Amino acid sequence: MQVAIHAGAAFTGEGRVLKALRAHKSVLTEHGVAAFGPRQYKQAFKPTFSTSEPQFLTPEETSQVRAGLTSDPSIRRAVFQSNALIADSKAAIQDGQLYPRAGKLMSVLDQALEDIRIDFFFALRNPGTFIPKLLMSLPDEDRENIIRNTDLSCLNWIGMVDDIRDMAPGVNITLWSNEESPLIWGDILRRMCGLPEELTLEKEYNFLLSLLDEAGKEKANALLNARPDGEQTGLRYALADILEDHAQPELVEEELELPGWSTDIVDAFSELYEQDLERLESMPGVQLLRP
Repeated sequence: MQVAIHAGAAFTGEGRVLKALRAHKSVLTEHGVAAFGPRQYKQAFKPTFSTSEPQFLTPEETSQVRAGLTSDPSIRRAVFQSNALIADSKAAIQDGQLYPRAGKLMSVLDQALEDIRIDFFFALRNPGTFIPKLLMSLPDEDRENIIRNTDLSCLNWIGMVDDIRDMAPGVNITLWSNEESPLIWGDILRRMCGLPEELTLEKEYNFLLSLLDEAGKEKANALLNARPDGEQTGLRYALADILEDHAQPELVEEELELPGWSTDIVDAFSELYEQDLERLESMPGVQLLRP
């Protein structure tokens, strides 16, 4: 048995992964993979993970977590999806860090499932757009408290990843940039489900197609229909050009609603974000998916 956890981040297309996995149910079944949504996560993990301070589990708690996994002998890999696994939106920024409980929670899971392979999947997002989106989703009092007590300019993803690596060294970490996910959607699904890299998924470019105007869809479909088997790199460069030229603005652009949060701030975060992606790409124990 292998367990894959897709844990966020918030505002990276909640539900899209589970919907895509269910759309490929026959392929997953053929390869011994089962996909579970937030309801199954709550049954399997939330009673243990909802404590204010994760710690070593009692034998009873360990048994409870393990009992939440599927007992179907035909399933070799169980994929759990919940953006609330490592924190809800109110706890996503605390102690000057993004998702500060992630390392502790994954350590608890690593302890409970010590003989089971655990893969942690997480979509990163440019903090320049993620931070204001997250803050504006919170009640006024919570938002003001975070702004008052946090140096927002120092927030990045490195701390969360380092915590997981340090506290749960047995957990395999796979990351990707949410901004690039339309181009690597098939890679994300294959890696999450432990499917062969050469396996072509019928709907793996549907996400990208959904972002395009009609002219863009025609061009993209023409490319997809003409692609040689196994050809990906050149195809993705071409699709990236189409996405840049034909994306529907209302689907790929966001308003910055947080007062005082300017495009200059976003640009500064964007530069730091690219540097962090390069750093994560070279980290031992971390797989960063890129086009």
